[in-house]
Amino acid sequence: MKNLNFAFLLISCILLFNMSSFSQDEWIDECTTVTAGKEATIDGSVITSHTDDSHRTRSWIDIKAPAHHQKGEMQSMYKRTNCDTTAMPSYSHTKIGEIPQVKHTYGYINTAYPCMNEFQLAIGESTFGGRSLLQSDAGLIDCQRLCQLMLERCKTAREALELTRDLTEKYGWNDAGECLTIADKEEVWHLEIVGPGKGKIGAIWVAQRVPDDHISVNANASRIMQIDLKDEDNFMASDNIYSMAIDSGWCDSKEDFKFCYAYAPKSRTSLAARRREWRVFDLLAPSMKLDPNAENYPFSIKPDKPVTLPELVMIFKDYYEGTPFNFVKDITVTDKDGKTVISPLANPFMPYDMNKVFRINGGWGWRGERTIARWYTMYATIIQCRNWLPDPVGGVVWLAMDNVASSIYIPVYAGVTDLPKPYKTPGRTNGYTQESAWWAFNRLGTLAAQRWGDMRHDIDTVWNTYQNKLFENQNAFEAEVVEIYKKDPVKGRAKLTGYTGKWGNKVVNKAWELGDLLWTKYDELF
Repeated sequence: MKNLNFAFLLISCILLFNMSSFSQDEWIDECTTVTAGKEATIDGSVITSHTDDSHRTRSWIDIKAPAHHQKGEMQSMYKRTNCDTTAMPSYSHTKIGEIPQVKHTYGYINTAYPCMNEFQLAIGESTFGGRSLLQSDAGLIDCQRLCQLMLERCKTAREALELTRDLTEKYGWNDAGECLTIADKEEVWHLEIVGPGKGKIGAIWVAQRVPDDHISVNANASRIMQIDLKDEDNFMASDNIYSMAIDSGWCDSKEDFKFCYAYAPKSRTSLAARRREWRVFDLLAPSMKLDPNAENYPFSIKPDKPVTLPELVMIFKDYYEGTPFNFVKDITVTDKDGKTVISPLANPFMPYDMNKVFRINGGWGWRGERTIARWYTMYATIIQCRNWLPDPVGGVVWLAMDNVASSIYIPVYAGVTDLPKPYKTPGRTNGYTQESAWWAFNRLGTLAAQRWGDMRHDIDTVWNTYQNKLFENQNAFEAEVVEIYKKDPVKGRAKLTGYTGKWGNKVVNKAWELGDLLWTKYDELF
């Protein structure tokens, strides 16, 4: 046992040493989003999604109600910068200007990157950076503000894209390269946007529609290549889409223009991005036999069979098990007889951080490799938009807190008017508190990381049962709500709010209980 304890301590030191050689900002803000058209899903949902892989973004979530505004009102715009003066690393938001407010704003679910409004307009996000010389601080609009403005002012994805054109032309984009995956009840688009150059007002952007029978993915790399702006059903772009690239020598002509290579070429070299792209496509369309080491994949592909919610949950929990790139590595030690054996402490760390211990799979982050699930995820969403249901019921955000590999998705409907108190309680900026939903799941995930090979099964036993029940009961519950909503919309929304509240409180309480169980069951091994 002494040898095993020494091995555990040694590997802990190796991990901490390797992690200390990287600044936090080299691996934060790496998000994954998967999208699906209405003919690619089992029930006809249009889907977008998002893992907010950053422990700087805020951990609390609330509901913003529709609002009327007075003539002449202005809406504040902010610049997001790193803040290390709070209890834990966060962002500060400094006001940098204002834009005119509109007469009426729509209600929306206010995650760090606002994710869905009352009309089932939904958004996912993934940062790809782009050429650094394109970023301009002269503009007023960043990614989080654009998400908010889209949801406050638009009902459809195309309206959101037109709003992007209007606002960025007039007020300017001040963020790095971003992909927003924008869905409504009929279709889903990928918007890729970069700045216009240092000191300039404006933006360079392109949007491509995911075919109704296809799925797509963005994993921190620009993915849009050739475009056809004559095909208005499937492409939209800023007026300067070609001129900046040609004038800068990043392509020779419109004919050889590829957005990703013109404006974000380094992102296509990221193994961390490419492997996730391959993994999503390979899980949903294994018949394509895509090369896991390829530099590029199709923008979108047709899945082998219609995609289900459980499959998407599985994808976001993935760490390449069953492939040559599996991150779960056994720790071997020498026993007292000199034999090499698998330690009972096998896989004490989260599987997707084992690569730093053993220097496998090319390292991690932008320079190496990572999985879809991450220990520093703040929250994750899988969003359904459904045209056959009233908007308050048809739009549903499946919401998980912290690392999805040790978490569970609860339904937050477009029609809810409030969230349970733990979800609205700030977490990281004020430090540890048992009042916060995020801390309940972060504590659970952190504990499970100490002996992941065993503890994940304790967690899955509980969460899989809950998750299956939620999915199995979804249709019956929604049918009941629709009947109530037809007679009394207020009571229908109250029913949705109560359901989200019941499940939210239930899983938060269970997360605390599971954490206590792990402390007790494995206490002698810590």
